Amino acid sequence: MYVDDLVYALGETKTHVAESEAAGRLVSSAADLVSAGFEWHHRSAPGTTAYDLAKATAAQLTSGSLAAGVDAIVYSTCLPLNGSIGDAEAWQSSRDVGHLMDFPASRLQADFSLDRAVVVGLNQQGCTGMLGSMRLARALIATEPEWERVLCVTADRFPAGAVYEQAYNLISDGAAACVVSRAPAAFRLVTAHQITNGGLLGAIGDETVGAYFSYVRLLVDQTLRRSALSPADIAWVIPQNTNRSAWRILSRLIGIDYARVWQPSLPDVAHVISADNVINLAKLVGSGLLRPGQRVLLLVAGHGLNWQSVILEATEALA
Repeated sequence: MYVDDLVYALGETKTHVAESEAAGRLVSSAADLVSAGFEWHHRSAPGTTAYDLAKATAAQLTSGSLAAGVDAIVYSTCLPLNGSIGDAEAWQSSRDVGHLMDFPASRLQADFSLDRAVVVGLNQQGCTGMLGSMRLARALIATEPEWERVLCVTADRFPAGAVYEQAYNLISDGAAACVVSRAPAAFRLVTAHQITNGGLLGAIGDETVGAYFSYVRLLVDQTLRRSALSPADIAWVIPQNTNRSAWRILSRLIGIDYARVWQPSLPDVAHVISADNVINLAKLVGSGLLRPGQRVLLLVAGHGLNWQSVILEATEALA
């Protein structure tokens, strides 16, 4: 299987971390977040929904990869409230729960005339949903002989009044998409892996951070082992946009030089929930540093608690 067509969209309002501290949107101080590598984040304007962000990503593909259609859409959300674009007030007044089942994946299929596509909603993998979508897309194509392409989309925005910080990470509203296909494309999907520890679902921020290091190391070890690779075989690591100091430690734990950890978007877009891996991979492609044959390890942790990873190998189609 192959992955290509990396696109993303961000909330319209770009805000400096100091401004969000003054507005009461943070738990940590702006100085602490800046020391972790964060500077700016993006919030959606009033009236902009998570589905609007998803549409903005898909619109970037309409003249190209979506022209031939897709066989399925895997639509991932981190926050359950973004799994429906229905009107909560309408359901309260009518008592008809149909208002809560206005599913964004179906809307996307209809709005972009992807008539043959079936839809799958994925909403219990936290920030790992995009990598989970890739894994699920690969499995769907493998079991459906006539299927060729699956569109993976993730989109989330925080509700009005929310604190834009989770586990010491500055958050942005945003969306991302990619296409997983049977036909050769820019990246070959080498392997995908997931660990879930539901017993940690109620962990507070400090407990989540404490588990992060040990589980990321376990995730990397298991991912490399299932693909018969070693740390030396990985040219680049693309994690979620999280504290840079954490990755200076983690790079030593997993045996990969910190210089190969790629998160250039962190200061400008913060942690875009499930979209970070796609954003940073797109920036790696645009940098000109990536070469055919190089392997890229994408990994992310999310509530649930879930840890997911994907290894991609750049192909000649990248050029």
